[in-house]
Formats: sequence, C-alpha cells, structure tokens
Amino acid sequence: MFKFVSMRLFQSIIVMLVVGLIAFGLFRFVGDPVNNMVGQDTTLEEREALTESLGLNDPFIVQYGRFVGKAVQGDFGMSYRLRQPVSDLIAERFPATLELSLVSAFMALLLGVPMGIYTALKPKSLFSRGFMTLSLMGVSLPTFLIGILLILFFGVTLRWLPTFGRGEVIQLGWWSSGFFTASGLKSLIMPAITLAIFQMTLIVRLVRAEMLEVLRTDYIKFAHARGLSPRLINFSIALRNTLVPVITIIGLQVGSIIAFAIITESVFQWPGMGLLFIQAVSEVDIPVMAAYLLLIAFVFVVINLIVDILYFVVDPRLRVQS
Repeated sequence: MFKFVSMRLFQSIIVMLVVGLIAFGLFRFVGDPVNNMVGQDTTLEEREALTESLGLNDPFIVQYGRFVGKAVQGDFGMSYRLRQPVSDLIAERFPATLELSLVSAFMALLLGVPMGIYTALKPKSLFSRGFMTLSLMGVSLPTFLIGILLILFFGVTLRWLPTFGRGEVIQLGWWSSGFFTASGLKSLIMPAITLAIFQMTLIVRLVRAEMLEVLRTDYIKFAHARGLSPRLINFSIALRNTLVPVITIIGLQVGSIIAFAIITESVFQWPGMGLLFIQAVSEVDIPVMAAYLLLIAFVFVVINLIVDILYFVVDPRLRVQS
C-alpha cells in the first residue's frame, strides 16, 4: 500500500511541475508583465529598473524555480485587472465554486448511480425507458441552454427562484457560505441542477452499461446456479465489480464539475472561480489565469490520487500485484 501511494504521489508531483511550467509560460511568453504594471509616462530607465526588480532578466530556469517556490506558498502575484493579490481573490471566490460543485456532484451521484442500477436490473420497464430518454436529452442539451431554460421557467415565468448571484452568505472565518440562509439556498438550486444534469446522465449510462456487462459474466451465472438470492448477487457481487471501472469515470466527472463550472457560473453570474477566470481571459489577466490553471490541475491530481486509492481498496487484484 505504501509503495502504491508513494508511486502515485511521485507521479502527481511530476504532473504539477509540468502544469506549473505551462502556467509559467503564460507569464513569460504571453504579453509583458511590465507593460501591465506601468503607465505611458514611465521612462525607459524606470522600466528597466522594474524589470530588474521583478527578476525578469534572470535565466529561464531561475525564474521558473522562483515561480514554483512562490506557488507552493500560495503566492501567485498581483492581479493586473483588480490590483489585488491573486491568492486573496482565490480565497474569496473558491468557496462559492466548491459549494456549487459539491452540491452538484452529490446530486449527480445520488440520482445517477441508483438510476443506472435500476435501468440495468429492469431494462424493459417503463421507468427504465423514461430514465434512458431523459439521460439522452441531458447528454444532448448544452449546459448553457439548460441553465437558460431553468431561468426562463423558474426565475422569469414562475418567479420562484432568483436568476443570478449567490444570495445572502454568512462568513465563517475566511469561508463564505450560503448554506445557512434562505436566499443562499434558493440561489444555489438552479446552478446546481444545471451543473449536475450532464454529469448525472453520463453516470446513469455508464453504470447501466457496466452493470449489464457484469450481469452477463460467467461468475454471475454460476452464482445464480448456486441458488444465491438475487439481492445478494445484484448488490454484493455485481455492483462491487461494476464499481471498479465506474470509480475512475465518476472521479474524473467530479473533477470536471469543478473545472468546467465556468459556463454555469457565467450564465447565473455565480461569483466563483469560473466567472473570475472568464473575466481574467477577457482582460488578459495572466496571474489569475495561471493560478486558476494550477488550482484546477491540483484538484484533478488530488481526485485521481483518491480514485487510485479507492481502486486499491475495491479491487483485490491490485493488492496482490503490489
């Protein structure tokens, strides 16, 4: 187990160093940081002095090492657009994105996995056909269109839910949460549903396909021949073997919920990291873009590490091989 986790940690560090190199490339090869920090009246001598003070005349490897060292400490520089430390902007926006992503992931898993199991066990039932039709619609419709339709129906026509913003939040230290206010919970409903629908439909179809494949295997037929109860076969044997490939996809989908919440946050003007990134791209705010890239890469690395450990727990063959 220790050897397995150590190898995965080493691979994760390599991935983060490569992503850090890409993020550093934004600073070095996209625009000129000095031009974003000085005005038109700045003299050439002042520009050269600023360049020297920022260490831009140092060799590439020295600048990259300095960037990685500061990034490890959470220092991503100053935002060109807002003139604030990027770490403060992330600390301010990240709670909104994380809460939205966690609620969406919980909804997708809570509904997607049982629906996938049901459609696999009873593929010809009316409910199964209805679930598969809805999943096909969820996969086909773009996320922004789903959000717009929800806003039109529940926000504009019925006026049940707010159409933008996060509502009232409560500060818990540096963390801001909308879970404890009525307006915060109402504001969370439509964005969470919009973000969860696509992931839920993918999970339904994946669990169904894997479950059907496992149910056709010889060891399941042998379990039936031994006279084991259908409940034990379906939920103890078949479901356990179904989870092995499903865990990987679900883990990646949870990571993509955080990474690709950009569209949903833009539609609902949700004050999270996605909206901050969109604004940074429009203003070529490179420090914010680089910090977002590193943060999302870190999230995916952590999720993949958790998935690998779950693989080790669920699949005994990995324990034997290690």
